[in-house]
Amino acid sequence: MTFLSLGLALLLFLSTSRVLAQLDSSLDESLNAPSEPSVTSRNTTYYNPILPGFYPDPSCIFLPSYENTFFCVSSSFNAIPGIPIHASKDLRNWKLVGHVLNRKEQLPRLAETNRSTSGIWAPTLRYHEKSKTFYVITTLVDDHLPQSNSSRWDNIFFQSKDLYRPTAWSKATHFTFEGYDPDLYFEDGKTYLTAAHAWQVDPGIYQTQIDLDTGKIGEWKLIWEGTGGMAPEGPHIYKKDGWYYLLAAEGGTGLQHMVTIARSRNLDGPFESNPANPVLTNANTTSYFQTIGHADLFQDGSGNWWSVALSTRAGPQYLNFPMVRETVLTPVTWKKGEWPVFSKIEGTMSGWAMPREDRSIRGAGQFVDDGDNIYESFFDSNGNLPAHFTYWRYPIPDYFTRGPLNVLRLRPSSNNLTALNGNYAGPAGIALVSRRQSHTLFTYSVDVEWEASKQEEEIGVSAFLTQNHHIDLGVVMLPDSGGKLVPHFRYRGASYIPMPEPIVTPVPAEWNLSSDDLKAKLKLRLEIKASNMTHYAFSAGPVGAESLTKTIAVISNEGVSWGFTGVLLGVYSTSNGGEGNAEAYVSRWRYLPQGQYRD
Repeated sequence: MTFLSLGLALLLFLSTSRVLAQLDSSLDESLNAPSEPSVTSRNTTYYNPILPGFYPDPSCIFLPSYENTFFCVSSSFNAIPGIPIHASKDLRNWKLVGHVLNRKEQLPRLAETNRSTSGIWAPTLRYHEKSKTFYVITTLVDDHLPQSNSSRWDNIFFQSKDLYRPTAWSKATHFTFEGYDPDLYFEDGKTYLTAAHAWQVDPGIYQTQIDLDTGKIGEWKLIWEGTGGMAPEGPHIYKKDGWYYLLAAEGGTGLQHMVTIARSRNLDGPFESNPANPVLTNANTTSYFQTIGHADLFQDGSGNWWSVALSTRAGPQYLNFPMVRETVLTPVTWKKGEWPVFSKIEGTMSGWAMPREDRSIRGAGQFVDDGDNIYESFFDSNGNLPAHFTYWRYPIPDYFTRGPLNVLRLRPSSNNLTALNGNYAGPAGIALVSRRQSHTLFTYSVDVEWEASKQEEEIGVSAFLTQNHHIDLGVVMLPDSGGKLVPHFRYRGASYIPMPEPIVTPVPAEWNLSSDDLKAKLKLRLEIKASNMTHYAFSAGPVGAESLTKTIAVISNEGVSWGFTGVLLGVYSTSNGGEGNAEAYVSRWRYLPQGQYRD
């Protein structure tokens, strides 16, 4: 059987050559002019996105009392651990230092979400100086319900005295509001809550007071309706020079996304719109960075202002963007009594002078640009997998256990990755463990040792966006032409857009190490490689004989360029609803970064 057509090979070569040439250019500072006229005479060059991959809807603060550290949180939807926290001391090197949502007891309902766009939306991070307490306020959204159904919106907040210690984060405190994107503002011993009302019902930004000990809220008041763009949301309140500023997003989270701002002398309004709105957007441009919106503002230790926002590296074509919505950074000029002026978002930026490079950051996670090379030691002394490993909803502990020599033992779920209907997985969940794709070009691979004897038993690797958007290369037990069960390679894809038909081909007989004709015993390396910005190559070969590796399929990433999240790269196991229970032993987990496309 032909594994890779000449046409696909030619497409892969031409695309790779073009992208690598562009990539080399984008990484050469001498070929890039500053993105905006200088906002200061002491510029520092940095690169967007600062949090590459599935890190949308950012909210950030700067705390001198925490060793002059910046902290950011981002949306996680159905991914667990949820609400990742990143820290930096120099705005360039960002380290995963924990997750707000790290135990099922904190928010049991997340196990029951129905729809891939449900889950944790748009957290806001704030620090209360007097009580020395961190607060993260957010919404658990049941996106399958209509916006007019009040049970769609479960608004919640968490608190902690120690951001670095996972168990210090509280269980969720719930409060009632028919909307989402809540924000906290502290003044004169009171806490003000600002949020976006369900826009299909009554669009606008509303405000009230909240008791953070009980979750009790006061009467809601409409304070701003936005500038007229669709879905005013993502509000944040700031006070500067006697003015209260209200930052918001409008236009929806697609190509018309934008940042707008209003101000008032009073916290509860009336708010007047900035005549220069929108203050930040790449709508109707040819920029590679699109969908810019949902911003937050903060100062550094020198008093300079910065803004984070979400953006999608898609260009106006909006076709190939598997990392979907990421976190970008831009400098802001904010003169006394005036409106803030945001610099345009680009891949190579010139901004305020940054702190000196400093990677001495606490926390158990890795820096966002790091790769993986885990040979056997998957588990730490407490029995935990690496902090950046990610599941889809709460994991079933029995699926992911310590194997011999500290490798990962992966047991199958009855569900495959699409599960019950592409939106819901039920109590059985899915046996997938993954990490975020955080580079345009990369190679991800795992070694698997697997014995199987039942039809539809399957072990594989996936570029997984959601249950209804994923591209898989599996090794699955299927009948051959004579009816005998033998292992096959099988590519399958699920997406809202048309995907290539499945490719099924027998594993070469000499790769089967079993002496029993009724069983398969395999030691394989399974690989996903992005060698250009548009396609994944899925390959497999026997461990220790890399020269025999075969490319099974080359598939466009357009099928996983969709929605709110971002591609996860991982290994899965399933019985596909059958009787199989074959365990797999996973070792040599590698993610090798090979390039970032920014322009």
